[in-house]
Amino acid sequence: MNGPSDGVEPSAKVSGLFATTHWSVVLSAGHGTDMCAKEALERLCGTYWRPLYFFVRSSGYDEETAKDLTQAFFERLLEKDYVKDADAARGRFRTFLLAALKHFLANEWDRTKTVKRGGLCRFVPLETTIAETELQRGARRDLDPEQLFERRWAMALLDQVHQELAAEQVANGKTALFSTLQVYLTGDKERPPYAAAAAQLGLSVEAVRKAVERLRQRYGQLLRQAVAQTVSSAEETDVELRHLRVVLSG
Repeated sequence: MNGPSDGVEPSAKVSGLFATTHWSVVLSAGHGTDMCAKEALERLCGTYWRPLYFFVRSSGYDEETAKDLTQAFFERLLEKDYVKDADAARGRFRTFLLAALKHFLANEWDRTKTVKRGGLCRFVPLETTIAETELQRGARRDLDPEQLFERRWAMALLDQVHQELAAEQVANGKTALFSTLQVYLTGDKERPPYAAAAAQLGLSVEAVRKAVERLRQRYGQLLRQAVAQTVSSAEETDVELRHLRVVLSG
């Protein structure tokens, strides 16, 4: 579950308050000059640049052009006048970002003559080799650009949650335990039996089973929190979770 290395802090300080959703970050960045809000938005872009890059690439653009387009889009997104009309009531943050990208590709890029790399977009990697490898390896002939974007978006969320869980375990002095048991967080049928992990860790099989259960429970909590940050109301969290599971299973 490898993904963007730029994490998103679950609580970003904005205008003296703690923003608990991606929407609050976007709206704060769009309606003021608060640098904390802008920096928080940059971190969000750093987390979700890859799904958008995949959408651009699968829309028919070559690697270099897609790289330039993605970079130019984020530079435009960070301009106050580009996000000031964002409305959290519209629902999901991924829907907002994709709609904004489509608007940019249809109307803005034609008027952008030169893209200056390394400007406002410190977070968009110039090296996209890994993304290209993932794109080719995970290519699905039956997925259109939007479906590919959603699949990569779901994977980005899982990557974020995995990183947060790993950081927690390291902070709690459980690095070796997590390193061995993280394989059991997924539904991979090729996982080793608990007995193998127990022997490696010097624990009983029952102790390993309970440790895995605790990790899965915490993983689920963190995933729910991550999804809740991407929607505009608590009621939408369960709906979004179900949708992302369908996307991943498909």
